Amino acid sequence: MKKIYLVLTVISLVMSSGCKKYIDVNNDPNRPISVTEPLMLAPIEMLISQNINAAGDGNLSIVLQQYLQVIALNQVAPNFGTYLMYSQDMDGDWNNMYVRTLNNLSILKVKAAANGNFNYSGIAKILTAYCLGTATDAWGDIPYSTAFAGKDNLTPVYDSQESIYKQINSLLEDGIADIAKQGGIKPGSDDYFYNGEMEKWTKLAYTLKARYLMHLTKAPGYNAATQAQLALTALTNGMTGNADDLKMIFVGTPGTENPWQQNFLPASTLVLGDTFVNGFKTRNDPRLSKMVAPAKETGLYTGREAGLNEIGSLESYSIPAAFYAAPSAFNYLVNYTEALFLKAEANLIISGAAAAQPIYAEAVRTHMTKVGVSTLDANAYLISRGNLSSANALRLIIEEKSISNFLNAENYTDWRRTGFPVLTKVKNALSEIPRRVLYPNTEMISNPQPQQNAKLTDRVWWDKN
Repeated sequence: MKKIYLVLTVISLVMSSGCKKYIDVNNDPNRPISVTEPLMLAPIEMLISQNINAAGDGNLSIVLQQYLQVIALNQVAPNFGTYLMYSQDMDGDWNNMYVRTLNNLSILKVKAAANGNFNYSGIAKILTAYCLGTATDAWGDIPYSTAFAGKDNLTPVYDSQESIYKQINSLLEDGIADIAKQGGIKPGSDDYFYNGEMEKWTKLAYTLKARYLMHLTKAPGYNAATQAQLALTALTNGMTGNADDLKMIFVGTPGTENPWQQNFLPASTLVLGDTFVNGFKTRNDPRLSKMVAPAKETGLYTGREAGLNEIGSLESYSIPAAFYAAPSAFNYLVNYTEALFLKAEANLIISGAAAAQPIYAEAVRTHMTKVGVSTLDANAYLISRGNLSSANALRLIIEEKSISNFLNAENYTDWRRTGFPVLTKVKNALSEIPRRVLYPNTEMISNPQPQQNAKLTDRVWWDKN
């Protein structure tokens, strides 16, 4: 598959200015010894959009969508879709996360703070929290507190997932505080996500705070009502409309295509799964034609069943429709609708189904408006789904949230912590549905840690039985 990557190389941050140099044969003008914050931010954001949110040269986001039966491989089993994984399969994702992204975010954070460019340090902290959240929810315990302490620290110990979650919250709070200082230069076109609109970065940070607070409603030692109330407090300063979505914009010309369009190219073996596609038909969901493209061969909306022993014609299966997978489609990382569904779930925990109902309905309507469904059709759909009750509220909230968060790894976290949407293991499955991914082989060789013995079916810390 054709991919585009912008790779940031940072050699060093500060060189000694104590001696006067007239000639330095070791100073290559084509390899700058110091890179400014605006030149660092854009490539980092592209790395996060391309390589972490939408797979890039790794597998993580695509693998998680196979576990959720949203994506299927048009390949003979066994494969990722039937829960076959080797440690080396995660090497690229770990490299993307640590070497290419978190390392450069650490450099940006330190550099921006030293220069008094607090908008950039705030953004770096918020994006670090986002990346750490993605990593810890996939692997569990991970290195962070000493991971970027210096070049001589090549074997950092792993922090517990509970510790990582506390650091995520601290990073978000510090990022909010940095942006409030309004010191130094302000991002502009180098900020691919928000074009320097710092109030949107602040809203994002509060929304992420609510996300990670709600992840811990069933974590050992945490209280669901307390977490829900903290989340509601954060959401009062969170996203307020679809315009606040964290998304990457693509031109769509050759070399500038949306990565999901690239992932589903005809040369790929990725198609949509039948569990996902059939769900639209079962619900009589008007978003079917907005989110799913009919199969070219038949004109029907057809997903592939995972675990089959034969290969079908690629053109007999559906792929995502243009809204999410056109060359110029947006790549969505965090959606405003997630904030609404978090609010609905938190209200459900604290006050019950009736309190959650209007927020849930608003969330569904907001996503339908976003993808182009009429108000009339949206209202009819909500009537067909029925009102929330104590028996169905959590299921409906998370089912609808997973649709609005299409192709987002957050859905895998929601499935593990709530059990929704309901899934059963696929045909020819090698195990029960995985609840994590394996630690990478490169890390197991270079930095052995006891946590690396974890199996695919082992639960991470917050994933309480």
